[in-house]
Amino acid sequence: SAAVLVASRLQPAVLERCIYAHRSGEPGHSHLLAALQAQPLLDWQLRLGEGSGAALAWPLLESACAMLRDMASFASAGVSTQSST
Repeated sequence: SAAVLVASRLQPAVLERCIYAHRSGEPGHSHLLAALQAQPLLDWQLRLGEGSGAALAWPLLESACAMLRDMASFASAGVSTQSST
C-alpha cells in the first residue's frame, strides 16, 4: 500500500488498476487506505503479512470474473420475464 501511494502520487492513473485485498489490523494501513481513498475487499484485521490478504482475496476475484464471464443471461437461458399465472 505504501508503494501504491508513492506510485499514485507520481502517476495517478496507476490507481485505475489497483485492487485492495484487505485492511490490515495495523493502524498505519488504515491511514494508507484512507489516503488512497480505497475500499478493501476484506476487513478481517489480518496481521500476518506476506500477502496473506491477497491470497485470500484472489479466489473471490476469480469467482467474480468467472460468474461475469460464464453465467447465462435470462435471454440466453430462455427465461421469460413475464409471469405465467
